[in-house]
Amino acid sequence: MDMWRKYRKTVVAMSVVGAVLAAGCGGALADNTPQGTMPATSRPAPSTGTLSDARNTPAVRVAKSVGPAVVGITNRAVARDWFNHQFEVEQGVGSGVIFREDGYIVTNYHVVAGAKEIMVSLSDGRSVKGKMVGADELTDIAVVKIDGEGFPTAAFGNSDDIVVGEPAIAIGNPMGLEFQGSVTVGVISALNRTLDISERHLKLIQTDAAISPGNSGGALANADGLVIGINSAKIAANGVEGMGFAIPINTVRDIVDQLLDHGRVIRPYLGVGVYDKETAARAGYQLNVDAGVYVQNVTLNGPAGKAGIQRGDVILSVGGEKTNTVGELRAAITSHQVGDSVEIQIVRNGDKMTLNAVLEAIPEE
Repeated sequence: MDMWRKYRKTVVAMSVVGAVLAAGCGGALADNTPQGTMPATSRPAPSTGTLSDARNTPAVRVAKSVGPAVVGITNRAVARDWFNHQFEVEQGVGSGVIFREDGYIVTNYHVVAGAKEIMVSLSDGRSVKGKMVGADELTDIAVVKIDGEGFPTAAFGNSDDIVVGEPAIAIGNPMGLEFQGSVTVGVISALNRTLDISERHLKLIQTDAAISPGNSGGALANADGLVIGINSAKIAANGVEGMGFAIPINTVRDIVDQLLDHGRVIRPYLGVGVYDKETAARAGYQLNVDAGVYVQNVTLNGPAGKAGIQRGDVILSVGGEKTNTVGELRAAITSHQVGDSVEIQIVRNGDKMTLNAVLEAIPEE
């Protein structure tokens, strides 16, 4: 009997202690986890404002360092209505890169070509008027100036040092200002790609970083945050993806220096108007030549006229470089300096001839 009483007291005491512990646990949960919330172990960690090494990728760092220097450029041109009244229309939107704190911007020539007014949209949301400093259609480069000081700038790198396969980050305004400052990431796909664009013979960087209309004039940067190219074009064809092109920054730097110094690029010229098969067909002619370009006209007081080149000649090469297209002829000439004497191989009435021409600076007009 005494033993039973002791046993019952022990069981009751354990039950009371268990109830107290259970109540204590229940109270702790009720105090720290209000009804309808997640337990503390399931909640997102509070933001510290810093990124882990895994998240702080080269693309993130480039977006922070280069992104503020990339602007939107709106080209406004003049149009006329049925009553011959003039009014301004938006001709297109592209991108640009501020490279000097006092407001100098590099962009593509085709972004600002024919502009009556240039509006520059800054990364801080402001829109200001820009003015043309100089442009070079041949390389598709132009310089625009906005008034002010202390603008964010992007640093130019060395496009001769880049290698195939390294990261490439493109920043610009694809499809217009609605998507201003978009960042796309890829790699350098190839170097020294040669394209003939509107009779221009260009050597470009190829990348698979997405480049869309509106990206033109924007920055192509490397993982160090240095601009290695100015985005210029993409191949738009059915079944073709990931083929974008940028003008190497070393080419851009030389052009920009001349535009700042002279307002134009001083190049040698030959002084001929020529057709290749493609340009002749566009003009409604059929050109029956197997190689070379057909001389349609000659500037009499130009280098070609002085060298004895005549209308009807077919130019096969300049300085040893074959010239089977208008672009190849231009590239062969511009690879030389003003004052250089170059050998020009031609065909006249079925006979091959070699003439020498001294290249002169292309007239300013």
